[in-house]
Amino acid sequence: MSDLTGLAEHVEQLAGASVLCIGDLMLDRFIYGEVSRISPEAPIPVMRVESELAMPGGAGNVARNLISLGASCTFLSLLGRDTVGRELAAMIGAEPRIEAYLLTDPERVSTIKSRYLAAGQHLLRTDHETPQPVSSAIAEDLQRAAVDAIKEHQAVVLSDYGKGALTATLIEAVIVEARAVNVPVIVDPKGDDFSCYRGASVISPNCSELVAATRQAAGDDDEVVAAARALIANCGIDTVLATRGSRGMSLVGADEAVHLPARGQDVFDVSGAGDTVVATLAAALGCGLPAAEAASLANVAAGIVVGKVGTAVVTAGDLEAALRHGDVLDSESKVLAADRADERIAGWRQQGQRIGFTNGCFDLLHPGHVSLMRQAQASCDRLIVGLNSDASVARLKGPDRPVQGEAARALVLASLEDVDLVVVFTDDTPLPLIERFRPDVLVKGADYALDEVVGAELVRRWGGRVVLANLEPGHSTSGTIERLARGA
Repeated sequence: MSDLTGLAEHVEQLAGASVLCIGDLMLDRFIYGEVSRISPEAPIPVMRVESELAMPGGAGNVARNLISLGASCTFLSLLGRDTVGRELAAMIGAEPRIEAYLLTDPERVSTIKSRYLAAGQHLLRTDHETPQPVSSAIAEDLQRAAVDAIKEHQAVVLSDYGKGALTATLIEAVIVEARAVNVPVIVDPKGDDFSCYRGASVISPNCSELVAATRQAAGDDDEVVAAARALIANCGIDTVLATRGSRGMSLVGADEAVHLPARGQDVFDVSGAGDTVVATLAAALGCGLPAAEAASLANVAAGIVVGKVGTAVVTAGDLEAALRHGDVLDSESKVLAADRADERIAGWRQQGQRIGFTNGCFDLLHPGHVSLMRQAQASCDRLIVGLNSDASVARLKGPDRPVQGEAARALVLASLEDVDLVVVFTDDTPLPLIERFRPDVLVKGADYALDEVVGAELVRRWGGRVVLANLEPGHSTSGTIERLARGA
């Protein structure tokens, strides 16, 4: 059993964790569109808005990640008395596994982060927020509720975005009470002075935050360890989990350090990745996992969430699938069900990439198939292969087919460099997938006429094109099977 497969055995334990999350709640808004011209009023791009997406961010995203992993969450935060505050309260209230205690401050504006994106690029972010500290009366109410709730939970997360929910007094009171009842406190920090988190079990800064807080370099492994141990010594923190982007994470204690390589693949959006890390870490520590195993789970979760679009969450299913398949073949990450493929395709579109699609039974992969994939990939940026299921192949080709099962066929296809995604379909034709994925390019072999290609009319209707790939003479699956049968 590999290390990753061993970790997969722990995923179902996360559902038993009960976590208290305290911090800054905000609305994350994503505005997607297209830029095709420069404004005549100033040298700035004009974006035509095509769609918008809004979800709870900040500590709210930590709470969302906790329940998506199966844990239960009590959530404490602040809102302004405004439309955005009501919208956020409704979003949080709609989650049955979150018990929320949201205080309203009439003097505050609810925090909104609005991100404008076109062709996969962030053009602009605007923030609406209240810069002044929260009133003492509301701070005392929040602190009282937080301290009272600690003993009912197995872990505490302090999600500090510097928006006022976490005062120094509240942080100190929560950590003191948590240590008294042996409940771990996990901190996602803010600012350049981490002494306010003295006594925390784990603090999880990114590299920039680690450098700012210690005024030490944090480039290579040794520098990260030295900076983390400076925090441990100077701020009285038990353990540092430093998130290092493409270099993974480093879990550093006073005596030991573990460096975890990054496990992300396609990076579409890093928004909220730190929230996923602290949520996974808290749930794992809360159900009794050792710190090294908890950090490893958080590392895999981070690798999943950066492959999603927007302020996304990781589900227990996502995590278990990544852990069970990550030690087999990297190509297995290319084989997805249609609903999970939707997310990956959406990420590619946000990056402005052209989506190509081809399909077939691919029972015995031969040079003709390899040539088809190469030509298909040359016509697009990302190639999706629709693969007939075993039942579908049997209906089309007869009861003796397929020769190889769909899992084997999918794995072989996914191992090709030119293939980006494989989706198995059960229908006799790929039309439902074509309608769902709306490819920019549809590719079939030149043995088809244009009017015989399933989905060609649809693709051309939405502005796509159909490519007929040249065939490699002398290669066909049926012919190969017949020759094998004669030889037998």
